Amino acid sequence: MSLKEIASLGRKLVLFLRLFGDCFGRQEPRDLMLAYVQGQMSSLDRKSVEPIAIDGGIPPRTLQRFLESIKWDEEKLRDRCQQIVAEQHGDPRAIGLVDESGVPKSGNDTVGVGRQWCGHTGKIDNCVVAVHTSYATEGFQCLLDSTVYLPEDWANDPERRRKAHVPEEVAFRTKPQIAQGQIGRALDHGIWVAAWTFDELYGRDSKFLDFLEQRDQKFVGEVPANFHGWLRPPKVLRQPPKNARRGRGRKKKYPRLSRTPPSCEVQNLVRYSPVFQKQEWQRFRIKDGEKGPVVWEVKTARFYRKQSDGMPSGPCLLIVARNVLKTDEVKYFVANQMPEEEPTQRTGMEVEGKDEPLVSLTWLLWVAFRRWPVERCFREAKKELGMDHYEVRGWRCVHRHYYLSQLSHLFCARVRQHYASTVKVGRLTVEQVRAAMTVWLNVADLSPAARKRGYEKELKKMRYHQRRNEQASKSHTKTKLERLSELGIEVEELVSCIPRDPP
Repeated sequence: MSLKEIASLGRKLVLFLRLFGDCFGRQEPRDLMLAYVQGQMSSLDRKSVEPIAIDGGIPPRTLQRFLESIKWDEEKLRDRCQQIVAEQHGDPRAIGLVDESGVPKSGNDTVGVGRQWCGHTGKIDNCVVAVHTSYATEGFQCLLDSTVYLPEDWANDPERRRKAHVPEEVAFRTKPQIAQGQIGRALDHGIWVAAWTFDELYGRDSKFLDFLEQRDQKFVGEVPANFHGWLRPPKVLRQPPKNARRGRGRKKKYPRLSRTPPSCEVQNLVRYSPVFQKQEWQRFRIKDGEKGPVVWEVKTARFYRKQSDGMPSGPCLLIVARNVLKTDEVKYFVANQMPEEEPTQRTGMEVEGKDEPLVSLTWLLWVAFRRWPVERCFREAKKELGMDHYEVRGWRCVHRHYYLSQLSHLFCARVRQHYASTVKVGRLTVEQVRAAMTVWLNVADLSPAARKRGYEKELKKMRYHQRRNEQASKSHTKTKLERLSELGIEVEELVSCIPRDPP
């Protein structure tokens, strides 16, 4: 970024927030929304209501009421963010991601809090968990939706629901069921992705996978080792045999599976099936991470997953992948697409004479290992914007905070994408955009000379961090290449999964 570009950030933010003006009935909540977003982009250590209010010269109770009771349409704001992404950031190779994130809490009154797995601390902890969907292209990542997971003990406790103002229509839903609602909402707002990806928590849920197929969505999702299916399609009886005898027992339902070999766990299929035993491991350059190339070895087979009704699905691809540097790290993926016979890097682009985009194994692997953007979104939204700093307790308050955090992150992601091509050293990050925005906020009321000095200081710091990040990446990459070389792996000779633009 240049001095001029940093100086223009304030106007860009004002113009961006105008896109959400009709989500607020009066000027007061619009002004409070601006103060809240500016507070999230400030240099405050703690970006909860009170520090933001004090820093902005607003009574803390007023900003508290902004999240609690002042009338404005938070769901419309969330939907508008999705519509902007669909209209202005569409990409034929876009990936949709599903994941959850936990926020540790010490009390017992915040909506959804309880002893459950917390990814933030890496253990069972007292926390609030939310399910998130995200959107990622090669140069742009953002959060699309966030919903608090309400455990069963919360959902079935009228007193706790009353204290946290949980709406009557909110019932207990599993995390995959919450994800279904979010994906359906995103699709209705024009979000289009080439495929969805998710971890085994969602992959193990057959109803979730059925839902994606019912909505004509492609997916490459991780599944657990005990996920069930067949390598050959089992015979399905559509109606009773002509010579079937009528007994006195329960009437059989059709369609039903014939007495064929039952479904089998994928780990056993990989371990014992000749289809996999006869295959050699094939190595792929999955991606180039910040710490160097990522290499996994893979085996695949046609697969028919067991649906929620017990019937086999259409043809899928079962992928078993093993980390070449940690061979005991094995992952299983199921994709509801079969790769073309001729692998291609033109995945996600429509091809003349074909109704469907070309799909290659390299593309499916790229999607399967594409979950890191959602982790980056979590890190950026929490560390830079205070998405996990909320100290409100009610259902509506927490979701309003989440949606405003998504709005702030979307603004930073748009600025980062717009100016990324102007960076000559390193990579412009959302963190650096947020820091540049902080400088603009801090010097906006100063003299032109003082503003220029502030911009120059931030620009110098930004370029330093870009150079340092680039040097660190080169060092990590060198170390990774040396480790791979010791195993006889020459990365440049491997088949790459990294998409390239079509000629």
